[in-house]
Amino acid sequence: MPLSDPDLSAIWLTFKLASLTTLILLLVGTPIAWWLARTRSRLRGPIGAVVALPLVLPPTVIGFYLLLTLGPHGFIGQATQALGLGTVVFSFSGLVIGSVIYSMPFVVQPLQNAFAAIGNRPLEVAATLRASPWDSFFSVVLPQARPGFITASILGFAHTVGEFGVVLMIGGNIPDKTRVVSVQIYDHVEAMEYMQAHWLAGAMLVFSFLVLLALYSNRQGKPGWS
Repeated sequence: MPLSDPDLSAIWLTFKLASLTTLILLLVGTPIAWWLARTRSRLRGPIGAVVALPLVLPPTVIGFYLLLTLGPHGFIGQATQALGLGTVVFSFSGLVIGSVIYSMPFVVQPLQNAFAAIGNRPLEVAATLRASPWDSFFSVVLPQARPGFITASILGFAHTVGEFGVVLMIGGNIPDKTRVVSVQIYDHVEAMEYMQAHWLAGAMLVFSFLVLLALYSNRQGKPGWS
């Protein structure tokens, strides 16, 4: 049984969501990871804990508080309404916000470990050659941290694809707008359409295996990620 149009729409929406979320996380997570890897501030522990919260919090808890915060009665929701932007709940923008928060540790932690593994010596050598901090970061740090960026990208993308609780809480189940693959599978099962669910679930299984294969191939011979 081929995939239906709603299935294909859910796949495309999921791919778009995961791609945009991963891009935003790399842009936002890189300076956070660099700061966490280099700072000696007392705030390092609390900020690191906040970044890692999605690792231990149930997705529905994150989705619930995002719903309250971004909804019409939340302080962010009221601010966006005052600006004439409406609210972002039950919209693709809301899915992106929720996904960025939920997948944050899966991007920040690999980058943080990659930055920490570089150490101070390469930067000190670059400084003796009169390289500016920006030059040192782009010409020394980024090339050496490349495996960490690959791992972060793979984990961030894959984790976003597999979301369910957060996206359902903040995005609902709107066809062609917020209904991603995980929600579509849930709908098929709820309607007892097991064959359609098998097709989508099987595709997710194959995708997950390929992601793990790429991840472990990238990590082969390199320090592990924790």
